[in-house]
Amino acid sequence: MEHLLKVIGHIHTDFPTKFGIPRQSGLVEELEGRIVFLPEYGRSEAFRGLEGFSHIWLIWQFSEAVRDTWSPTVRPPRLGGNKRQGVFATRSPFRPNPIGLSCVKLLGIENDKSSGTVLRIAGADLMDGTPIYDIKPYLPFADSHPNALGGFAEEKFDYCLKVVFPDELREAVPSDKIKALEKLLSGDPRPSYKEDGDRVYGFFFGDMEVMFKVADGVLTVTDIKKHL
Repeated sequence: MEHLLKVIGHIHTDFPTKFGIPRQSGLVEELEGRIVFLPEYGRSEAFRGLEGFSHIWLIWQFSEAVRDTWSPTVRPPRLGGNKRQGVFATRSPFRPNPIGLSCVKLLGIENDKSSGTVLRIAGADLMDGTPIYDIKPYLPFADSHPNALGGFAEEKFDYCLKVVFPDELREAVPSDKIKALEKLLSGDPRPSYKEDGDRVYGFFFGDMEVMFKVADGVLTVTDIKKHL
């Protein structure tokens, strides 16, 4: 008998669009978010004991990639977007079932009078409003495999850029967001196969649009636009 997955809540992050989101969870632990549950699932007893875990698994929906068809091969940005790999050898959002998996740090469990239980997390790679299917605790003795092989993803990519952030633009960023934004920028938000020193890129981060250029391994922030 088929059993339909139920959305139990939604995550709230600083990413209203897909562009700019870290390539994997945990790469930018300074990025904080909140998971708010639907009333049926936000009951405090459902989270009893979770406070003892430092990290959790999120099972979620690629809500912007839902489609009726699928392809057995995809073009991972990791390989420059020019080489096809089997979809099950990648973390591409374009899958038979649009399900994502992320490991995040659990910062705290709060009880909100209007929202019920709320999880404060860090290091998520999810867009704001992403539907959450399930929460599971991360178990270090079972989930950590230090000698595991990383396949084609082990090929070294230098995503560490020097960031030039003019003071007058830096001042437009809230003090509690600046560290996360700088680390996000240093990881190169562009697709892996993009190399155009004259192109100005932009992505939304909270209520800001961050504009930047990249040339010779240096990312320069060119503008910060506030959006109400």
